[in-house]
Amino acid sequence: MSTRVKTKNPPSNNGESGADLGKTIQRLRKAYNLSLGELSEQSGVAKSIISQIERNETNPTLSTVIRLSRALDTTIDEVLRGDTTSQFIKHQTKPGIPMLESEDGLCKLAIAGPLNLVDAFQWYDFHAKQGGVLESEPHPMGTTEHLYIVSGEIAVTAGAETKIGKQGEAIRFRADVPHKIVNTGPGDAHVVMMLALRQAGASQ
Repeated sequence: MSTRVKTKNPPSNNGESGADLGKTIQRLRKAYNLSLGELSEQSGVAKSIISQIERNETNPTLSTVIRLSRALDTTIDEVLRGDTTSQFIKHQTKPGIPMLESEDGLCKLAIAGPLNLVDAFQWYDFHAKQGGVLESEPHPMGTTEHLYIVSGEIAVTAGAETKIGKQGEAIRFRADVPHKIVNTGPGDAHVVMMLALRQAGASQ
């Protein structure tokens, strides 16, 4: 028997407080700029069910709320709380930010973006000491990588081409080929990078 989450009031009550759950789901979905189809794909919950939840036309099962919470990178407690007064989705303190480090210790890569969106967009904060090299295998076809050089100098190689970028410059390239970033400057390099794995706003 499925456990269902009861809203505070029935759907006929003009949604004054009974729509808290639906409003919270809708607010988080729009904050992530997700369509109903995209949230359905990421959560495994049918698009029609999500639409009904947002309109407060159904009482979802607890498992459905859990799946939606995970897809929206939040906790079930936050969703059920129905707090629509805050515009903040999540605050990750420094210990909660995943950090990758190369074996030689010359490169560090902080995963700054939400993990539930890695199939579409990825955000990283990259630091490299002099001579540090970040090599990457090809990403899925159509992936593009966007770099903004906060400080230092880097050489970016994509396929057989290489570009040199310096502080305050941006480099964008196709990342569905082998590629690497090398700190060619005399000091540390700091780069903000974003990967777009599929076209933004693509219909589902």
